Amino acid sequence: MRVRSRIFWLLFGFGLMAYVQQRSLGVAAVPMMAQLGLSQMQIGWLETAFISGYAALQFPGGILGQRLGARLAFTLVMSISLCAGLLTPLAPLVLHAQALFIALLGLQLLLGLAQAPLFPLYGGVFETWFPPSLWPLVQGGASAGLGLGAALTPPLVAWLMTAFGWQKALIYSALPLLALIVVWAWYGRDTPRTHPGVTRVELDELGAHAGAQVDSHISWRRIAALIGNREILLLTLSYLCMNYTFYLISNWTFLYLIQERHLPIIESGWLTAAPALGSAVGAGGGGVVASALVRRYGARWGLRIVPLAGLPASAVLLLLAVHTPSAYVAVGALTACFAAVELTEGPYWAAIMNVARADSMAACGILNTGANCGGLVATPIVAYLSGHHAWSATFVLGVAFAAVSAALWLVADPAREIAAD
Repeated sequence: MRVRSRIFWLLFGFGLMAYVQQRSLGVAAVPMMAQLGLSQMQIGWLETAFISGYAALQFPGGILGQRLGARLAFTLVMSISLCAGLLTPLAPLVLHAQALFIALLGLQLLLGLAQAPLFPLYGGVFETWFPPSLWPLVQGGASAGLGLGAALTPPLVAWLMTAFGWQKALIYSALPLLALIVVWAWYGRDTPRTHPGVTRVELDELGAHAGAQVDSHISWRRIAALIGNREILLLTLSYLCMNYTFYLISNWTFLYLIQERHLPIIESGWLTAAPALGSAVGAGGGGVVASALVRRYGARWGLRIVPLAGLPASAVLLLLAVHTPSAYVAVGALTACFAAVELTEGPYWAAIMNVARADSMAACGILNTGANCGGLVATPIVAYLSGHHAWSATFVLGVAFAAVSAALWLVADPAREIAAD
């Protein structure tokens, strides 16, 4: 196995565990509301606190990652993420009522801030460790790790809750992250040339790209150029619209099946895993297809084709989920919808990397800021409408967002690299 493959799998593990931490709160929401006296709207605010922190530090986190390097940055931010995740179930032991809710808000905000640089750091690592033709593949594969983590979380946490209670369930499910942090701190490196295990053969396989480096001295002029770049802004707006559906399905399917489809908790936990598995398959498959299309048609159309097919398909599947009388058909439609949405992950991230090159961390931070602004739009809307028994409206809104997201891909040009200083 090449060193770059091990680097990929370590990042895959970080993404998987990050999503276990993120999605655990949604699964534990039902017993938390009963035990702690929280309302569904307050659970929505906890989700919003996470997304706020996650959105706020995307771009600064990308810049910080370029300054510190991926090895140190990953070790730092994932350690903070682990601490925030472990303190969340421990807070009710010492705090109650309003003080507890404020503490939970703060911990979710901290968790979001810590995990914010995750995808920007991915961009920088993949930009230096893999040739451009493989960027959609590795980005799609990394997104598959997120989907796998989201798929594992509902049945895992639901089972742990029934056996040990929700607090121990959140603690036990977060502990594997500690082992990943230790291994990465020992084995990870910023570039192939700085890793002692990389052979001349592996460097030769990278060809001219073997010398690629992240710009660790990114200037204010360069930052301004990234923020004002037309392609980055168009792709970010498209990603924002796509992520309404992403957050709707990933964060709210469990409660939807309980409240709207009237399924029991354990069954809902298992069924909620299906859309997440669909997202993992979609992300991985989309990366494979997009990489093949880039090699055949170039970046401009090779990266466009998958989103232009997947996003309209996701809109049709949302309508099917909302109108079918069968809960199981609805789960199937949501699974296919999530797969269609996640087909686009590799193309989005590869497009941003293709435009930004040595500033991929910072540019990926801009892209994921847009993604989480989509979450900031979706979360209060879904919390309010679902709390008023209007689940169907939440899905119909996703159709409109998907249409706008696809249209923007016709305007953005992922082959137009930003000019160097």
